[in-house]
Amino acid sequence: MNIATCPIKQRTVARQATCSGIGVHSGKEARLTIKPASANRGIRFVRTDLPGAPMISALFNQVVDTSLATVIGSDGCIVSTIEHLMAALSALSIDNAVIEIDAYEMPIMDGSARPFFDLIETAGIEEQDADRCFFIIKEAIELRDGDKMVKAYPDDGRKLSCTIEYDHPLIQKQSITVDLDAQVFREDISTARTFGFMHEVEMMKRFGLARGGSLDNAIVIDQEDILNPGGLRFADEFVRHKLLDCIGDFSLLGMPIIGHIETHRSGHAFNHAFLEKLFQNKTTWQACPIHTTIEPAMPASPKALAI
Repeated sequence: MNIATCPIKQRTVARQATCSGIGVHSGKEARLTIKPASANRGIRFVRTDLPGAPMISALFNQVVDTSLATVIGSDGCIVSTIEHLMAALSALSIDNAVIEIDAYEMPIMDGSARPFFDLIETAGIEEQDADRCFFIIKEAIELRDGDKMVKAYPDDGRKLSCTIEYDHPLIQKQSITVDLDAQVFREDISTARTFGFMHEVEMMKRFGLARGGSLDNAIVIDQEDILNPGGLRFADEFVRHKLLDCIGDFSLLGMPIIGHIETHRSGHAFNHAFLEKLFQNKTTWQACPIHTTIEPAMPASPKALAI
């Protein structure tokens, strides 16, 4: 999506829409309802099963765990595995919505973001009378740790590149780059499913995790084969799903990013660490409506960028 074609007004869903399913780790049934929200409220999750229906904003400073999924929380209340829904909201340029859920873990649905994408489209999209604020990358910034890397640099659109490498014959090294918009997400990213290795799934189940995981909601791989009867949806479905996760994680800035984000062997934890570093390095970005003149970047010392 080129900056010139980005929606410049804030958007919400036109009406509420509901779905339900089980949490991939908890195995518990969860009912989810997406509702319209007024301008400048952002994406907020509400735990309707808890006293007082506590609310948590979907922002990176509310992230409390990234070990198996992206989890947000406040005052002991959490919502887990939000990345797939957040990716769909981001791709459809939804700025404001209330997400009501009656359990601590989001339904995994089929392991992709497509059920959430379709749910939002069914609800419809309503433009609001308020300017969207964009997070515009003004100069390159990089976070690196061994073979893990996330980098952002200036670009006139919402571009993302993702590379993964696994020592497995069915995955090996895969890369993908997209200019993110709703159509690209729908056709190329939304249906890519989460995946795991059989030995990891067995270990998680021994520790009381992955209770809701099955071949209906994840790609499962053994030493040589895909165990799912239908096989893969794309030859490179693995990297497409990792890109989907990145879209959801980076949406927690609370604003669409105008720039090119590049990741290599990253995951939820490293994505989150990059967002924290990016936000701290304020000379590298500007938050403003799209029609605002972008201030030139100040010269930065090497130390400021060596993060």
